Amino acid sequence: MVDFEWYRSFTEIYKHNSVSEAAKSRIMTQPAMSQHLASLEAEVGELLFTRASRKMIPTERGKQLYSQLAPLIESLEEATMSLKSPSPTLKVMKIGASPAMFVEKILKQLTRPDLSTITYLGTAEQLLEILQDDRVDIIMTSKKIATPGIEYVRFMEENFVVIAPAGTEVPNTSDLKEREQWLSEQRWLSYGLELPIIRRYWREYFKKRPQMKPVHVIPSLHLILRAIEEGAGFSLLPTYILDQCTQSEQKWKMVFEEMKIPNDLLLGYKSKNKHSLELNEFIETIIEQNR
Repeated sequence: MVDFEWYRSFTEIYKHNSVSEAAKSRIMTQPAMSQHLASLEAEVGELLFTRASRKMIPTERGKQLYSQLAPLIESLEEATMSLKSPSPTLKVMKIGASPAMFVEKILKQLTRPDLSTITYLGTAEQLLEILQDDRVDIIMTSKKIATPGIEYVRFMEENFVVIAPAGTEVPNTSDLKEREQWLSEQRWLSYGLELPIIRRYWREYFKKRPQMKPVHVIPSLHLILRAIEEGAGFSLLPTYILDQCTQSEQKWKMVFEEMKIPNDLLLGYKSKNKHSLELNEFIETIIEQNR
């Protein structure tokens, strides 16, 4: 007979691609986690992962099993949470967002007395994947990835500007060639190696590709801002994460403030849920708060 805990261990290994990380997330020993996986594979009669160097890669059977189990386990956890809720009318909303969007857009929702949340953090690609797997009801994303069965609604526009340490001496020039040369000489921080916003900035204003490589890659906009405050370099950041800082608190400055890159922030959800009352109430609240 299959033990339900084997399924939970399997899904954690799938999420982390690692037995050791999955064991940490479940507060288990690594041998116990490995035994759960071995027992489940014996029951299924097939390998669920191939063991690579420092990584567990799901087999086709493993992918198939995960797609079947993930929504069921999420539903059970949600039901358990509802049973423990002090109010029978408490709504449970499963949300996917980037760490920055969670801090700036979701934290405000946590004070609502009628709402309970389960939040998953990740990149735009990771958020789309968990939405497709029905692990979340809605995602907040800065990237619209066309996918069958997924719809998006815009809830605000963000603007990216160049941010530098407060003591930076900015050349007093309006010549774009001089600005580009000066910016290229600086140390840059980025969210990832792909540099999508930096590339857009260079194409928009300088009609060319940026030639620099980031000296630091930090997958958190708030931590990039902290690094800039410490003098680590320049970056392009959305103005909404700067709005909470008063002038006296600023350890950073905007550079060439009029040169902005706009980008839409979106709410994504499954088409089959578009008429859900709770989902639409949540969407309307987010849109209203960001007008």
